[in-house]
Amino acid sequence: MMLDLTLGAVFTRALTLSVERSDRKILSRGSFLSYGPCQTPVLNLVVRRALERENFKPEKYYTLHIIVDANGNKITLNHDGTFKARQDAEKILDVVKSAGSAKVVIANYQEEALSPPIPLDTIELERRASKFLNIRPKAALDIAEELYRHGYISYPRTETTIYPQTLNLKQILLSLSHGEHSDYVKELLNSPIRPTRGDSNDGAHPPIYPTKGVGRRELLRYFKNERYWRIYDLVVRHFLATLSPPARVERQKVVVEVAGHRFNADGLRIIERGGYLVIYPFESPSERVLPRLRVGEELRIEKAWVEERETEPPPYLSESELLRLMRRYGIGTDATMQDHIHTNIIRGYFRVRNKQCIPTPLGKAVISVLSKTGGELIDPWFRSRMEKALMEITRGGSLRPGDVLFTFKSEARKIYEKFSSKQSEVAMELVKALKESLSKGGRNRKASN
Repeated sequence: MMLDLTLGAVFTRALTLSVERSDRKILSRGSFLSYGPCQTPVLNLVVRRALERENFKPEKYYTLHIIVDANGNKITLNHDGTFKARQDAEKILDVVKSAGSAKVVIANYQEEALSPPIPLDTIELERRASKFLNIRPKAALDIAEELYRHGYISYPRTETTIYPQTLNLKQILLSLSHGEHSDYVKELLNSPIRPTRGDSNDGAHPPIYPTKGVGRRELLRYFKNERYWRIYDLVVRHFLATLSPPARVERQKVVVEVAGHRFNADGLRIIERGGYLVIYPFESPSERVLPRLRVGEELRIEKAWVEERETEPPPYLSESELLRLMRRYGIGTDATMQDHIHTNIIRGYFRVRNKQCIPTPLGKAVISVLSKTGGELIDPWFRSRMEKALMEITRGGSLRPGDVLFTFKSEARKIYEKFSSKQSEVAMELVKALKESLSKGGRNRKASN
C-alpha cells in the first residue's frame, strides 16, 4: 500500500502538472492524468500490442494446394511450405500437375482424451465470461458477487483451483438435482465422482461452485437481467464439467507426396459426444473428418492451384488474453485484476470493443512519455519484481519492508528526475493527445478513489 500510494501519487501529480503548466484550460477542474503501479503496466500491454498491429507491414506470400480423390471423398491438402515469389510456387505447381497422382506417406489416426476444465477461480470466471458469454470481467464479477449474496453460488473472489476434502461434492450435486441441469446431475450421481484439480490454493476460499439449484425463469424473475442467468449457468456447467469424464476424440493427419513434394491435411473426429462436452459445449471442438487411408495408397489429383495471400497483423488484445498476461506477470490479484482494466477504461486510456482492448490517443501518449522517461514504470516485469519482493516479506525471508521500500523508491526517484528534466517534451505530447481526444468527443473524467 505504501509503495502503490507513493508511486501513484507522485507520478499522477507529475503527469497532471506537466499538462497544466503547458495549458491550464485543457484539464477541467477536478480532472487529472493518472498513473498506477498496476494500472499503467496493464495499459502498456494494451498499447504495445496495438502498436505492433499499427506498425505491421503486410507481405505477400504464396501457398500451394491440391484436391485428391480418395474413394469418392475429396480431400484438400496444403503444401508444407510457403513461397515469397509466385514463380517459385508455379514451378512446383507444374511438376505436381504433370505427376497427376499423390502417394500416401503418413496416415495417422490417434485417439486421445479431452480433459475437463479444472475448478473455477476468479480470473478464469472473468476470462470465460468474456470469451464465451461476451460479458466484461468487471461486470461478470459484480454479477457473481450478487449471486453469492443471494445464496446461488459460493464466494467468487478466490485463487483456489482444488476442491477441499471438506467440500461435500455429492451434496452439492443433490442440491442441483431439481434445477435446470437436473438430468445431467442425475447421471453424475449414478457414477463415481472424480473431480479435476488445479495446482493453486489460497488457503482461504474454495473454487467457485453453485450452492443452490434454480431454473432460469425463477432466477430471471428475481434479477430481471439475462446476464445473471448466463453467469449462474456458466458456474453450474463448469462445476459439473469438473466432475465429468473426459471426452474422446481422434486426431487425424494425412501426408501425401507428389514428385518429392509433401502436402498435408489435419482432421478431427469426435468419437463420442459424451463426457464433459455434453454439459460444457463452450469447449466443443469443430469436426473435420478425413477418410481412412493407407500408407502407400495412390490418389488421383483432381485439382492443383496457387493462392496469393498476405501476412496478417496481430489482433488487439482481448480482455481474456489481457487477464492471462496479468496473471503471468503477477499484476494485481485475482480479486483486483478486473479493477485495473476498468480503471484504464474510466480514465479514457483504452476502450473495449468486440472483446478487444483498443487504446485511445491519450492512452498511447501516456505510455509514450513514460517509456521515454521511465520505461521501468510501465514494464510489467517491474511490477512483477515488486510483487516477488513483497511475497518474500510475507514468507519471512531475508527481505524486510524497509529494504523493499528503499529499493523501489530509489529506482522511482531516478525515473522522476529524468521525467522532470523533460517536462516540456512530456507536456507537448500529452496536450496534443488530450486535444485529439476532446475533438473526437472524449472528455476527462473526474477523479475517483
